[in-house]
Amino acid sequence: MLRSRFLKSRLVGLILTVLAAVGVSLPAAPPAAAASLTQITNFGTNPSGLLMYLYVPNNVKPNPSILLAMHGCQGTGPYMYSSTDFGKLADQYGFIVIYPSTNPSGSCWDVSSDQALTRNGGSDPVGLMSMITYTEQHYGGNPNSVYVTGESSGGMMTNVMVADYPDVFKAGAAFMGVPYHCFYTGTVRGWNGPCAGGQVSMTPQQWGDLVRNDAYPGYTGPRPKMQLWHGTNDTTLNYNNLGEEIKQWTNVTGVSQTPSSSDTPVTNWNRTRYNNSSGVTQVEAYSIVGAGHQLPIQGTQMAAYAIHFMGLDGTGSTGNTITVANPGNQSAASGTPINGLQITATDSASGQTLTYKATGLPPGLSISSSGLISGTPSSGGTFTTVVSATDTTGATGSTTFTWTVSGVSTGNTGALHAVGAGKCLDDPNSTTTLGTQQQIYTCNGAANQTWTHTSSGALTLTVNGTTLCLDANAKGTTNGTKAIVYSCNGQTNQQWNLNSNGTITGVQSGLCLDVSGASTANGALVQLWTCNGQSNQQWTLG
Repeated sequence: MLRSRFLKSRLVGLILTVLAAVGVSLPAAPPAAAASLTQITNFGTNPSGLLMYLYVPNNVKPNPSILLAMHGCQGTGPYMYSSTDFGKLADQYGFIVIYPSTNPSGSCWDVSSDQALTRNGGSDPVGLMSMITYTEQHYGGNPNSVYVTGESSGGMMTNVMVADYPDVFKAGAAFMGVPYHCFYTGTVRGWNGPCAGGQVSMTPQQWGDLVRNDAYPGYTGPRPKMQLWHGTNDTTLNYNNLGEEIKQWTNVTGVSQTPSSSDTPVTNWNRTRYNNSSGVTQVEAYSIVGAGHQLPIQGTQMAAYAIHFMGLDGTGSTGNTITVANPGNQSAASGTPINGLQITATDSASGQTLTYKATGLPPGLSISSSGLISGTPSSGGTFTTVVSATDTTGATGSTTFTWTVSGVSTGNTGALHAVGAGKCLDDPNSTTTLGTQQQIYTCNGAANQTWTHTSSGALTLTVNGTTLCLDANAKGTTNGTKAIVYSCNGQTNQQWNLNSNGTITGVQSGLCLDVSGASTANGALVQLWTCNGQSNQQWTLG
C-alpha cells in the first residue's frame, strides 16, 4: 500500500494518548453504510488531524475483530482500501477495517519523534488509538481482538504501534517496514537515511531493549506476535531491515533467533518461523525473491496470509486451492507485437470462475480478466511478472516468470511532444521540488523537457543533477489527478505505457496523460483523465 509508500517526503509525526471512556455510556453511532468505505469524524483526541475511514462489511460478525490498516507515503486510507485485499477479506470473515489517512494527505507516518516512540507520548498514534476506541464503543468492536498492518511507512508504524501498545494489539503484520526506533531522529517526519539504506544494525538484545525501555517502560504482560514481509530487491527501504526486525521481535517475544522451520509456501516466498516452547509461532518472516517496494501485491495471497497469521480468518483458509500454470520465461522484441500468451489455472472447487491479474508486465503488455496477455512491448529489459488467479470465494493462486525484451522503444529519450498543442512536457523552471505539477511549454530542448522512458516503464528527467520521475499524485486513480515529479520509487503510479495510438497511460490507473482543458497555452497543466481519443491526450517521445 511506500503497495506501497515512498518515504523521502519524510515522516509525519505524532504518538499515542489513549482515551478510554470508562463507565461512560455513549449513544450508538449510525451504522456505516454496508460494504462501503465511510468517513468518520469527531472520533476523539486527534492532535495531528488524521482522517478516519471505516469499512464495515455486510456480514460483520457480532463483537467483531478490528484491523488497523495503514498506507505508505503518498497514500491515503481510501487508497489502502482500494489497492489491497483486506476489504475483500473482511467481506469473507466479518471483521472491521480502519483505514486512516495522514495529515497532510499523502504524507508519511511519524515514526521518528520522541512523542511517537513513547506510549501516550503524542503524535499520530494518539489519533490512531482514538479510532480504535471509537470503533469499540460505537460499532461493538472487540477490544480483545485488535490487529494492525501496514505497508512501507505504514509497516514502520505497525512496528511502532505494537511496541507502544502491546496490551492493545494481539498481532501485527508489517510489509516493507523497519524495526521500532530504527528511524529515530527526535523530530517529527525526520528522515533517517542510514536506516532506510539498511545500514543500522544492532544485536537482538539492543533492539529488544529499545522496545522494553523506551516504548512502554515497565510493561511485563504478553507481547503481540509479529509477521514481517520484505522484497529482496527493495531499493526504498533496504532488505537488510527484515533481518533487523527479526532480531528485534524474536528477542522481545523471547524466542530463539534460529528458525523453528523454513519453507517456500509460494514460488519465491521464503518463509521462516520462530516458535516458543509450546510450538506456537511468535514471529514469522517472508522474504520475497525479486520483489521491490511493492508489498502486499494485490491479487496475490499476501494479505490472506497476513489475515491467517492474525487468526482473522477463523479456519485460516477458504478451502479452495488454486494452481496457476507457469508458462515459463518469455522473450519478446520491443516494438513487435507478441503472440497472445494464455495463462491457465485450476481450482480445487468446481464451478468457480477465475479472474486473472498481473503485475510486472513489460510496458505495453496487458492481461485480460480471462488470462490472455497481449500487446506490443515498448521498452527493452528484463521484467519479473507475477500472474494471479482468484475465484469467487476469494481464494487465490499465483505464478512468477520473467520476460526478456530485446531492444528499446523508438525515441526512448527526448522531448515529450503534446500533439494537440505542439508544445513539450515541461518541468516548470527546472524545479526539483517534489510534488510539482507538470505543464506544457514551447519546446526548447532543455534538460527540463528531456524525458527518458526506462526499461521499468518510468518516465524520468534529470535537472540540476537530480533525477525525478513522472508520478500520479498521491497514487490517484480519478480524473484530474495531477501529473507531478517525485523521487523515483519504482511503484506503479510512476510507471507509464507509451501506446501505439499516441496515448500515455498510467500502469496503476489506466488513465491517459492529458493536457487540461485541451489548452494550447504555455503553462497549461498536465493531469490524468479518462482516455477519450482527443489530441490533447496524444504524445510523441523523441
